[in-house]
Amino acid sequence: MEELPEFLTKDVVVFGCGNVLFGDDGLGPSVANFLVENYEIPDFALVLDVGTSVRNLLFTILLSEKKPSSLVVVDAVDKGKAPGEIFEISIDDIPERKTDDFSLHQVPTSNMLKELKDIGGLGVAVVACQVENIPEEVNPGLSDSVTKAVPRASKIIYEKFIMRR
Repeated sequence: MEELPEFLTKDVVVFGCGNVLFGDDGLGPSVANFLVENYEIPDFALVLDVGTSVRNLLFTILLSEKKPSSLVVVDAVDKGKAPGEIFEISIDDIPERKTDDFSLHQVPTSNMLKELKDIGGLGVAVVACQVENIPEEVNPGLSDSVTKAVPRASKIIYEKFIMRR
């Protein structure tokens, strides 16, 4: 019998999404790493830097009989807010016709999050940070405003989603 990936066996899973090679897009991996390095993650939870592979992991969760009960996706977005501002994006607030426009790097990602919530019964949250800069070419490193947001986002995720399961 094949062993399940760890993210399918935990109650709460946090996916830090983004590409660290493109400025503020590296926010999700930075938050995941900050959480692991600065907080005691309980056995029922798992925090992963998933880089740009979130779609593959979401497909795996969708197709698996065993699923986490809560999934938190951490990502950098441009919603016209103040750079470094942390906010939640409700899956329910993404209109059906607009799911393909929603960021999270790849077109079907928001559709999969809606399916996980609506069909799979998962608690799904998206914790986002307003970007200051995502360059057109490779340029690693977060802007100052997004760097300062990493500890704030980590604290919110830990207190609201990990420790209040």
